Formats: sequence, structure tokens, C-alpha cells
Amino acid sequence: MFSFNQWLRENKVAMWILTVLRVYIGYDWMTHGWSKLTGGFQAGGFLTGALEKATGDHPAVQAWWATFLEKFAIPNAGLFDFVIPLGEFLVGLGLILGCFTTLAALMAMVMNFAFLFSGTVSTNAQLVVMEIFIVVAGANAGKIGLDHWVLPYLRGLFKKDRTIQPTDTPTITPTKRTA
Repeated sequence: MFSFNQWLRENKVAMWILTVLRVYIGYDWMTHGWSKLTGGFQAGGFLTGALEKATGDHPAVQAWWATFLEKFAIPNAGLFDFVIPLGEFLVGLGLILGCFTTLAALMAMVMNFAFLFSGTVSTNAQLVVMEIFIVVAGANAGKIGLDHWVLPYLRGLFKKDRTIQPTDTPTITPTKRTA
């Protein structure tokens, strides 16, 4: 029986399609992040504008998100001036290089959802859909990239060698009883 999930995770055609998708999304994130890093970026106006969208008959921003914006994000706008451009750039770089691909796609989704929660639709909804495919595909999305080498290396670092016994633990060996 055909499993789309398994196809995404194991198929070589899916691997190539995911690579193209990954590089496309990564380029979008990296260029937006780079323009903010080099051109100056101030999140305060965006955050204040998002807060204003929480009022009226049909608010685009939910009250719980407006509370987060008002109580945390706006008072710490300077932090967001730094985190948003850097996050966008690093997510893009990770997706393009195929390094920590699943994490990069997951963080991209977090940022897309933050923008959606703030009342900005733009391309965020379609990016989320594409990023879901990358997250579901797991390691297959980064096989044509640095994950091909990075993930096995990290697995080797964290794999326990069960053949080595600690020196401070006594080994009990069974003995034959003689009657």
C-alpha cells in the first residue's frame, strides 16, 4: 500500500524535489534576512501595527497574541531587531546548505506562524505548507546537502558503545558448582 509519508522520507525522486523546494525556500528566507541585516531593520513599527490589528469588529490578531505583543515583544523590540534578521538569514542558510534541515524548516515555520499571528498573510501561509513537507520528510530533505555528512557524524558522537564496560563496575561471571 502506498504511503505518502514513507515516500517523502525514503524516495530518491522525493529527495530531489525536496532539495529544489528547500533551496527555493532557503533563498527566500536568506535574502529577506540579509536585506534586514545590511539595510537596517526595526521591528517596533511592525509590532505596533500588529497590535493595532487586534481591535475592531473583525480583528486580524487574536487577543492572546496581542497580549504577547504588548507585554513582551514591543518592550523588547530591540531584541527582535536582532533576532528576526539573524533568524531569517540562518534559516535560509541552513535550508540552502541542507544543514540541520529539519530544524531550519521548523524554525522557519515558527517565524511564519508569528507573522501570520501578527496579521500578515503575504506568502507566509504557502511557505508553511512547503515547510511542512520538509519537516515530514526528515533526513531525506537534507540528503543532498551537508546533512548527508553531519547527521551520521552526530549520531556517531552520541551512540553508546555497548562493548566497553566501565572500569568501576564489577563484572560478575557465572561459576560452575561442584557437588
